[in-house]
Amino acid sequence: MAHRPPFRGAAVGLSSLALAALGVLALAASAATMSLSLEGALDDPDEPMDFDFKHHDNTELPDVLRAVHRRCPDITRLYTLSENSVRGIPLYMIEFSVSPHKWQPHVPNVKYIANMHGNEVLGRELLLKLSHHLCERYIEGDPDIRRLINHTRIHLLPSMNPDGWQMATESGGKSFLIGRNNAHDVDLNRNFPDLDRIMFSNDEAHVAHNNHLLAQMDRLESPLEPEVKAVMRLIMQVPFVLSANLHGGDLVANFPYDETRSGAPSEYSRSPDDDTFRSLAQSYASVHPEMADPTRQPCTVNDYNFGKQGGITNGAAWYSVEGGMQDFNYLSSNDFEITLELGCDKYPPSSDLEREWLRNRDALINYMWQAHTGIKGDVRDAVTGRPIANALVHVTNVTNNVVSEINHDVTSVHSGDYWRLLTPGAYRVTVSAERYEPVTHLVEVTPRPRHEAQLLSFRLRPLSGDADDGPEAAPAAAHLRPGLHA
Repeated sequence: MAHRPPFRGAAVGLSSLALAALGVLALAASAATMSLSLEGALDDPDEPMDFDFKHHDNTELPDVLRAVHRRCPDITRLYTLSENSVRGIPLYMIEFSVSPHKWQPHVPNVKYIANMHGNEVLGRELLLKLSHHLCERYIEGDPDIRRLINHTRIHLLPSMNPDGWQMATESGGKSFLIGRNNAHDVDLNRNFPDLDRIMFSNDEAHVAHNNHLLAQMDRLESPLEPEVKAVMRLIMQVPFVLSANLHGGDLVANFPYDETRSGAPSEYSRSPDDDTFRSLAQSYASVHPEMADPTRQPCTVNDYNFGKQGGITNGAAWYSVEGGMQDFNYLSSNDFEITLELGCDKYPPSSDLEREWLRNRDALINYMWQAHTGIKGDVRDAVTGRPIANALVHVTNVTNNVVSEINHDVTSVHSGDYWRLLTPGAYRVTVSAERYEPVTHLVEVTPRPRHEAQLLSFRLRPLSGDADDGPEAAPAAAHLRPGLHA
C-alpha cells in the first residue's frame, strides 16, 4: 500500500460535463472492453494445465489467461480494459461465471485487482494461480468452487500497473520505490478522485447524499492516469458488490475509510458500514495462517504487529491516504472494497510463490464468498412488474431494539437487482424511488456460510396519478458496457 506521502499535482478543473467527456460518467459512450484472441490450442484440452510458480512477465501473463480460457471456455471470458498502460500494455482481465456473456439476476459481481504498485508483485502471481485453480477445480467437480462460480461473477485483474512491474523487475526487484508508480511516476493509489472529502463535507453539512458521489466532483488534484481511467470505467459500468486490492509490504487486511476526517496523519476514520467492513477484513485475516497471529514477528523491528488486533486495521488509523482506490469504490458505487497487504516482501523470490499461494488460497476463496452475506433481491413496479433502476436501499440496524441508521445507501441496477452486505442482526430496510411510494420490510439476517444471501424483494406502487406513466426500466446499458453482459 503506501509508506509514502500522497501524490499531489496541480489542480485540474473537472465538471460533470468533463467527466462525461472522459467516458467516466457516460457509461454507454464507449465500449470499455475488448475480447482477447485465442490463437493456438492446448495439446490436449482434457489434460490438466500445468502452472509454473514464477514471475510471469508482461507477455507471459496474457498467455496464462488464454490457457485458462481454452481449458474452461464455458465459464470464462477474457477482456481488456478501455485504456492501456502509459507504455501501451493492455490491462488484461478474466471473468469466471456459468454465464460469462449474459446477465444473471441476483448474481453478485466480485473483483480482485493486483499489482497496482508495480513493485508489489505477489498479488499478480496469486491471481494468475487463482484463475488456474478455479478452472481446474471446477472441472474436477469441487463442490465449493462449483457452487461459488455458479452463483458469483468473479473478475480478476492480475496487473493494474504492468509498466511499474517492468521497471521493478529490470531494477532487480529489491527497491522499496522503483516501479511503485506508473510510467508517468504517479502513484495510482493516490490518483483516484478524492470522494472522502465530499462525503465528510456532506456529513458536516447534514446533506443526506451519501452514495455514488462522483457526480459531485468538480475538480481533481491531478490528471487521471490511463490505468486509473480504465479501472474507474470498470467500476462505473459493472455493478460490483465486493472487491479487494492486493498489495505488499505488510501483513494485514485494511478497511475504509482510508482518509482521516480531520486531516491528521492518522486517526480511526469510521465509515457507516464499519461493522461490515471489519467482518469482511476478518473473513480474510482469520483464514490466513499468519495474518491474525498475535505472536508473529512484525515486518521490521519497529513495525507494529497487526496480528495483535486480529490482522485487520482501519486504513486511516494506520495512515491517511487521499485519492485511494479502496474508498473510491465505496463512495462511487455499490462496491465494498478492502485492501490486502499480503506480506513483508514486496517482490518475493520465485521459490516462495508456491508457499505464498498455499498460505493465501483458502482466504482468497473465503473472501469471495462474502459477496453472499446480507440480503439481495429486486425492486419492481407493483403494477407493471417492470424493474426499477436506481432505487435507494436504506438500512437501519434494529438489533436488540437499539436503532442505528446506516447512512450509506446502495442502489438497484438496470435489472432492478440490488445487493446489500450486512452482518448478522435485525434490520429495517426501506426502498424508495422517484414517483413511487417507499416500502419498508423488517428482516433478520442470519449467518449462512457458503450459501447465497437471503432474498428480500420489493414491489413499489406508483404514486397516485403515475400508475400509467411511471418510469420505464432503465436500458441494460445503464450499468454495463456495451457487449459486457447485455
